[in-house]
Amino acid sequence: MSDVPRIEVTTGDITVEQVDAIVNAANTALAGGGGVDGAIHRAAGASLLQAACARLGGCRPGDAKATPGFSLAATWIIHTVGPVWTGGHRGESDVLASCYRRSLEVADELGARSVAFPAISTGAYGYPPELAAAVAMNSIKASPSAVDLVRVVAFDATTHELYLTML
Repeated sequence: MSDVPRIEVTTGDITVEQVDAIVNAANTALAGGGGVDGAIHRAAGASLLQAACARLGGCRPGDAKATPGFSLAATWIIHTVGPVWTGGHRGESDVLASCYRRSLEVADELGARSVAFPAISTGAYGYPPELAAAVAMNSIKASPSAVDLVRVVAFDATTHELYLTML
């Protein structure tokens, strides 16, 4: 395993990333939803991905599980469930850090050499983007992995700048 992967920050659509695995900011049922989760389900092929996710039996916050990428350029989708922000006093940062760590562990198990992450929990789950960016970058840097490249895919210029600052 390498010490740490090379980290890139970009703005765009995670569903079109040319990487071995993309990370999905999923819900505990792995049932598809809005935001990144809904976009990934639509782009991968909703019925195929829903069937694959159903076989996984859900996912706990902070954990990660994989499915094939189906119609995506990425070979795999790593589904992780971030914390719902409730003020930061209920272990949200630990759960979010675990999302990044577990996703990289799953990527290693799959043999993925490149992984794209969204800004986990910063949408409907309400995690403050500036705090999430710090947790994300610190977690990626602290997680030994065989992954060569981690690309953080921001959905807007503001998020992009936050991640660049933390890099």
